[in-house]
Amino acid sequence: MSLAQYADHGLFAPRKIAEAWRTTSEEVARTAGLGRDAVQRRERVRSDRTQRRLREMVEIINKVEPRFGSALIAYAWYRSEPLAGFSGQTAMQLVRGGRADDVLDYIDAIDAGVHA
Repeated sequence: MSLAQYADHGLFAPRKIAEAWRTTSEEVARTAGLGRDAVQRRERVRSDRTQRRLREMVEIINKVEPRFGSALIAYAWYRSEPLAGFSGQTAMQLVRGGRADDVLDYIDAIDAGVHA
């Protein structure tokens, strides 16, 4: 899915992300490691922290979507599949812990044929 489909007026829009992944904005916030206010209050949605977390999550889902065939299944993977080499943590847990770059590097390594 195009990144533009997740955005509204140049910002990642929790409502659009939730619609694409058939969930709620509150669940998107929780999955990204944000509080409910981060997706409900306009000034919080615009904050650098909220936008960074939403961007990281969308980048990861977009990167793995082709191997799963849909954004919905990629989202389920993001939330529930333990990643090898990360003590059984999921991509979601790593992103919530500020380690989105590690998840992206892991995906790149798998794509390059390196097994974690």
